[in-house]
Amino acid sequence: MIVIWLGLAYVLGLMVQQIKLPPLIGYLLAGIALSFMGVVDDKGLLLLKDIGHYGVLILLFTVGLHLRLKSIIRPEVLGAGGIHMLISVALFCGISMAFGYDLSSGIIIGVLLGFSSTVLAAKSLEAKGELGAYHARVAIGILILQDIIAIGLIALTGGGTPSIYGLGLLALPLIRPLLIRLLIASGHDELELIYGLILAIGMGYLFQYLGLSSELGALVAGALLSGHEQADELGEKLWGLKEAFLVAFFMEVGLAGLPGLDDLAFIGAILVLLPVKAALFFFLLILFKLRSRNSFMVSSSLTAYSEFTLIAGAGAVTAGFIPPSVMIVFALVTAVSFAINAPLSSGAKELWLKVEQKLVPFERDVKHPGDQVVSLGGAHYLVVGMGQTGMAAYDELKDKEIRVTGMDMDPGRIEANISNRRRTVYGDATDPELWQHIDLSEVKAVMLAMPNMDAKVFAAKAMRENKYDGNIYALTMRDEEHALLQEAGANAVCLPLKQAGRKLAELSLQSETVPSYTMNLGGYSG
Repeated sequence: MIVIWLGLAYVLGLMVQQIKLPPLIGYLLAGIALSFMGVVDDKGLLLLKDIGHYGVLILLFTVGLHLRLKSIIRPEVLGAGGIHMLISVALFCGISMAFGYDLSSGIIIGVLLGFSSTVLAAKSLEAKGELGAYHARVAIGILILQDIIAIGLIALTGGGTPSIYGLGLLALPLIRPLLIRLLIASGHDELELIYGLILAIGMGYLFQYLGLSSELGALVAGALLSGHEQADELGEKLWGLKEAFLVAFFMEVGLAGLPGLDDLAFIGAILVLLPVKAALFFFLLILFKLRSRNSFMVSSSLTAYSEFTLIAGAGAVTAGFIPPSVMIVFALVTAVSFAINAPLSSGAKELWLKVEQKLVPFERDVKHPGDQVVSLGGAHYLVVGMGQTGMAAYDELKDKEIRVTGMDMDPGRIEANISNRRRTVYGDATDPELWQHIDLSEVKAVMLAMPNMDAKVFAAKAMRENKYDGNIYALTMRDEEHALLQEAGANAVCLPLKQAGRKLAELSLQSETVPSYTMNLGGYSG
């Protein structure tokens, strides 16, 4: 029976994905469809509930793995994120009470609807290659702040009476060195994945046994590994597994069915406030000195209700703080907001170009955090994207005593390159204002070494549109990308794998007449 249910979730998830919507909507629809079919398989439902709970624990464990206090303790994150939450609670609480809910239920509903989707925003930013950009760091910081509030709410509504032995959990930071050693000893394959699952689920049930919420335990387990370089790798391994397990959770929510007529107006009122949610983020970020573009990009990433609305809401329903019918409302408004946010987030750059002239006047006349560089210090060559490829290009030019500057949008990467004596400045190649204001008058050539193809195409077009007539070199691995880059204005495009293959064939032919030959393909490795 479970296989049939998952098959239905897969088919509906695949259908909504074909129209560029998140599969999560399909999973909710699968649950709703099963409710109409009158599913009463108690064993199957119990298994579905257990699998969904594991998915929630793994999700919160991965949130903990990325928990960085420095991402949160910033004025634009604490200020804009905190004020936004307070205003959201007031708005949604007022609406809830207008629809007959009492004050305590209204406050909880207000907090739950104040969250934005971590999964949707992270996926979208990663797909666009923007996770290191300033606006992405602000968005992720606000999301982490919201996640912490969500965990606090889960702990308050979902935990039992804490045991006196729970005080012993305060000593958990003392075992961090041991946990890190075990993580390193696990290597980089399946043992690492199993270790993560043991920690996430095991710590969750330890907290539950001590009268606290299991979700809080999973978050703490991840936080104990946070900051170690292998923690990010573990998070990536768990990402797909977490999403597979969460299918069961979203199906379980969908099994609550469709709302009654009384709830439809409530759903409509919540959805009407979705643009208000976005506008509020924009103007609060402007208040905290962000540029209009960064404020717009953050707002577009956060304009969706959250999966945590469902997760924390389920705990509040179980504990009796809000009525079960609210979960149907939450499921539908989350699904609709995902459907609205998906095209908005993916097309944010294009949409910004259409509204730029209207929104730029709202900027404050101050020094903005995340301002783009305008001077390259007399460099004759610019390397955009200081990963392995960019570093290799920089070092080659520097060895030839050529004046070169690197550029990247990831602060961690910039710091690492500067510590290795590479002059590297901050710059977001997908920001039109960078190419409008940067001084390229002395730059003979720009090398585009970013991994994201859209970013390279955008940067090449923007430079040509702003009258840069020097050489633009771009690295690519595919023929179709080669054509796009040339069309965008790049006058030299490298295809290193194809070139390496040709060189290998050439050397193999030479080896027929040359007894011994040492092949060095370093120049083609990128």
